[in-house]
Amino acid sequence: MAIRPVITAPDPRLKVTCKAVEKVDDSVRRLMKDMLDSMYAANGIGLAAPQVGDRRRVIVVDCSRDKKVPKHYCMANPEIVWTSEETFTYEEGCLSLPEQYADVTRPARARIRYLDEENEIRELEAEGLLAVCIQHEMDHLDGVLFVEHISSLKRNMIMRRLAKIKRLHETPAV
Repeated sequence: MAIRPVITAPDPRLKVTCKAVEKVDDSVRRLMKDMLDSMYAANGIGLAAPQVGDRRRVIVVDCSRDKKVPKHYCMANPEIVWTSEETFTYEEGCLSLPEQYADVTRPARARIRYLDEENEIRELEAEGLLAVCIQHEMDHLDGVLFVEHISSLKRNMIMRRLAKIKRLHETPAV
């Protein structure tokens, strides 16, 4: 399909609340495929639609370590129906915040209900990295970046660094 450019912060398109998908049709399946291609091309493990400029509630994830045998999930309208009280802290990064990382604590396990590529309702119980990744991508659907789960001091440092990098790349050469 197509590799779409990943939007980097700061960018107001990353702060949108996405709209629910009425039905997983060819248009949504094409978006899911493009998102998978874009995620793999960027060497990521998850991607949400607003990161490629689309306002639909769609995420893709693949936390498998063996990229020769991918184990991806394409989810439309994902919703968390249960989380564990137990938590898991993981050093998160994000394709929209390149080379920025911080420890984020989230529920260690979560049950997610979603529509798959065939418009079937599915439930998945995820744990560890997969649970973290899905929760991270679902945050994007509500305009939330992982840095909003860390201290304001650290968040401000990361966002200032990204704004400076973006200005340097957008400044025309003289």
